[in-house]
Amino acid sequence: MHGPYPTSSPTAAPLIVARFTKSQCQPCPARTQCTTSCESTRTVGFPPRELRDLQLRVRTEQQTPECKTRYAVRSGVEGTVNEFTHGHGMRHCRYRGHGKAHIQHVLTAIAVNIERLSALPPTEETHPPRRPTAFQNYLDQREIPRPKSWRTLGS
Repeated sequence: MHGPYPTSSPTAAPLIVARFTKSQCQPCPARTQCTTSCESTRTVGFPPRELRDLQLRVRTEQQTPECKTRYAVRSGVEGTVNEFTHGHGMRHCRYRGHGKAHIQHVLTAIAVNIERLSALPPTEETHPPRRPTAFQNYLDQREIPRPKSWRTLGS
């Protein structure tokens, strides 16, 4: 039995559906490559030829280096969106009004950035010491010890 199969959306392209009964599926030598079901029938949907041709063309375009470069940016953003959505409940806003919603979004973004920074390993890089000030040079020339803190100088 085969034929057009109505889809759930009125704007979706209709599928051409092939249904195979259990008696048709069981003796087939390619059955293990097609389905893992032991009991049920097999239903396969095929898009119309125009849609199938479009899918094939787009899939070959997606293998080009230019498309992979564009997708690399998108994949990074998708991870961030997923973290906001699932990790911080950003699918639903806690507050009403654009102002409060904006504040929630900004504070959540700050929290995500802090989480990401705290997950980074510490750097081994040490910063060179600052150049001495003119006053420190004056003290060093006269071999006067530098005070540890200016606050404790008078006490």
